[in-house]
Order: sequence, then C-alpha cells, then structure tokens
Amino acid sequence: MNIPVFNEEGKEVGTVTFDEKLLGEKVRTKLLHQTIIGYEANLRLGTHKVKSKAERHGSGVKPWKQKHTGRARAGMKRSPLWRGGGNTFGPHPRDYHQILPVRMRREALKSALLSKIRDQQLKVIDSLTYDEPATKRFYKTLKALGLHEATCLVAARQPGAALVKSVRNIEKARLIPARNLNAYDLLKHKNLLLTRDTLEHIDEVVKA
Repeated sequence: MNIPVFNEEGKEVGTVTFDEKLLGEKVRTKLLHQTIIGYEANLRLGTHKVKSKAERHGSGVKPWKQKHTGRARAGMKRSPLWRGGGNTFGPHPRDYHQILPVRMRREALKSALLSKIRDQQLKVIDSLTYDEPATKRFYKTLKALGLHEATCLVAARQPGAALVKSVRNIEKARLIPARNLNAYDLLKHKNLLLTRDTLEHIDEVVKA
C-alpha cells in the first residue's frame, strides 16, 4: 500500500510504499486487551493501605463485662463494628506487576500499528527538524495535518532536544523515540504522527 507523506504545511509531497504483511494480517483485539491490562497493572503503585483492628489506636480492654448489661457483647474498642475501629478486609500494599513476554509486546505493537493504518489515524510527515524550540511552529503543523483537536502521539527516529522542547508544552501531544513505541501509548492516543524515516525503518521498531 502507498501511504501519503505531508510537509509541515499539510501539503502532500510524496508517498511511502508499505507492506501490511509486516504487521500481520489482522488486528488481534484479544491480544491487545490482554496487553493493555498488563501495561496498566504495571503502572499501579500498590501503596494503598488501611488499618486493621490490630493497628488502630485504642485499648484492648473489654469495655464492659460479657453478661447482664443488656448490651451486645464487645471485646475491644478497636473492633471494626465500632466507630474509629479497624477495617475488615481492607486493601494492603501489594505488587500488581504482570510479566509481558517480548513476543507478546511485539505482536501487540504490530496490531496497534495496523489498527492506526486501517482506521486512517496515521499521518506521515517528511521530516521534523528543529534548530531551536518552536512550540507555535509545531502546533501549526499539527493544525495543518488536522491532528490538533484530538490526542496525538509523535514518533521520530532520533528526536533532537529542540523538537522535544517544542512538543512537551502541547497538552494533547506527546513525543517519544521510535524505538520506544508500544501498544499502550498507541491506543492511548487517537492519532499517530510518524516521520518518513521512522516509517521506512518500522521493521526495526517492531522487531526491537
């Protein structure tokens, strides 16, 4: 298939021949779902904590005798049944980490890229070369390409410091090196902007 290439003004300046077979024959939705669950689980800190009755401040002395008071039996003021008492079956620190095999991440990345191509959410730009930071210039580029209204992931093969500074102040845009492309970031952003150099060497990305 031929994918059009645009310049910074949004004008088509050429095409890039791309073989879809490199990304597989279909979008594997179940694999994508499983992979995204794993990525999100690995982002969790697991630092949530509540106090049990053993950790609550208060006396362990029996408030009143067991019988002949007309009141319900009580063992301590730290009981979960009492106001200010401990929590029953509350969350405690734990590790949510899931192991995502390399092949699983690669195949998920292929499916995510393929879905962007088929949904026409991929734009290719001839180059993104900046000598100095220019946020307004980059925003005008996004606007010319029709990528300014929704979230956009930008991937360059070797992004320079000036380009990084130009993108980082735009709320809906995020720039990452092409080698760091992953299924989670692709699906988190609606649109994808690749440089021509990145697309021509996409085989290095999906096999990395």
